[in-house]
This record gives sequence, structure tokens and C-alpha cells, in this order.
Amino acid sequence: MVPVALAKIEVQDDAGKIVSVAKPVRRIVSLSPHATELLFAAGAGPYVVGVAAYSDYPQAAGDIPRIGDASGLNLEKIVGLRPDLVVAWKSGNPPRVLKRLEELGIPVFRSEPRSMGDIAENIEDLGMLADTLDVARRESADFRLRYSDLRSRYAHRKAVGVFYQIWHNPLMTVNGQHLISDVIQLCGGINVFSNLPTLTPQIDIEAVLQANPTAIVAAGFNDSTVLDGWKKWTYVDAVKKDNLFLIPFNLIARQSPRILDGAERMCAALQKARASYE
Repeated sequence: MVPVALAKIEVQDDAGKIVSVAKPVRRIVSLSPHATELLFAAGAGPYVVGVAAYSDYPQAAGDIPRIGDASGLNLEKIVGLRPDLVVAWKSGNPPRVLKRLEELGIPVFRSEPRSMGDIAENIEDLGMLADTLDVARRESADFRLRYSDLRSRYAHRKAVGVFYQIWHNPLMTVNGQHLISDVIQLCGGINVFSNLPTLTPQIDIEAVLQANPTAIVAAGFNDSTVLDGWKKWTYVDAVKKDNLFLIPFNLIARQSPRILDGAERMCAALQKARASYE
């Protein structure tokens, strides 16, 4: 009997590249925390043999060997894990490292979700590569259902001007192509810096004062002081109405299914901002 060759598995990543593997992957290295979360959501967690620093969710990720952080990767350690797939962060990992991995014959899937729908697609693509598509499809269906529910509840409410602060020193925000901007829009908000050309632009305080947002949102925890600097600008609508909101970093800044938890907090915050003007 002549053995039947198995068809190779191919998906398109977020860089528009075709990622091809001869058989389901069984040794995966993740180069960012969000990629780690996507892999576990896709049912491929048992096959992850290396992860980037700060991969702290789900709990099982804490026991997996580290290969450096997203911008400081240990190439020798990655190669030593003998991966048959590397899942990279397109805009956050050094391109030279990703290129070298490909030169060594290691398939690289570049992940860069720019919309909520992209997250569901990433989950399914990774499930395809790992032959865990049943799990991945259930997870992506649940994600899309929660997203649809939030959209139906908030997207068409009265618009709220929002300034999202990535960092306070230097002052940075997101443009309209960023996933966080998609979250703002989902909640019926308008990103006041959506038209800027770069994904995560550096801006000055004067630009924010001129935009006069109704709400200012940043990633942080209840004891964070990252928004305190705005309190002196009492003529800004967001400050005047005490519409300064913090969302836990890992829920809003990671391109993973948990961003829906961050979206729920964003929607609640913008609803409070609306109510402050009624």
C-alpha cells in the first residue's frame, strides 16, 4: 500500500504572509504575552514550549520556559527549544530576529490584531496550525457573541470624545488603526486622535487640551497615579466632570480574548461620561 501524503496546513498571518506547515505543530514558541493567550484560547496551550516574559495568563503559562521579553529575545534559547512554529508580535518583536528564524527554516506566524474580529480570526488560524480547530472555533464563536452583545448595547449611543493615554511620559496615544480605538468605537466613543498617521503617536499636552475630550482613559490600577497630571486642567471637559478612568493594563492592552473584559469596562466608563452631561 502506498502511503497517502498529508496535505500541508496553510494560513495567512497579519503581515499578509502565508504560513505553511507540513503537519500539525507540536512545539510552539510564543514571542509576546498576547500571543501566549491566543494560543491557549485556540486549544494549543499543551504544545507551547517557550513564552516571552510577562506571559502570565492563563495560570499554566507561568510554568513554561522564558525566552526573553518581546523586544529582547534570546535567539539561541528559541532555536534550542526546536520549535515547529513561532508566534510573533508583528509590531513588537525585532524584525531581524524573525527574519533569522525564517532563514533557519522555522515557520513564523506574525500576529497583529487591529480589530476585534482579527482576534477571533487569529484564534482560528492558530487552531488550524495546531489541529485544535474545534476548540478554537468554540472560543472564537463565544468571543464574537460577546462582542456582538456589547456592540448592540453601546455602539449607537450618544458619541463621547475619548483621549486614550498609553503612557504619560512621554505622552502617547493610539490612532484609528489601533485595536484600542476599535474598542472605543465599540462603546460609542470617538478617538480624538484617530486621524494621526502613526499607530502609537507621541503627542503634547496642548493637543489634548485643544481636543477637549469628554473622557480620558488610561491603562492602570486603582492606585495608579498616571492620570493625576490632568487634574490641574480644570477647564477640560473630562476633568471638569471627573471622567478620568483607569482600565487594568492586561485587559485593554493585550490583543487577546480578555480585551472583551477591558471593553466592558471601557463601555461602562463612557456610559458614566454620557450620564455626567444629562
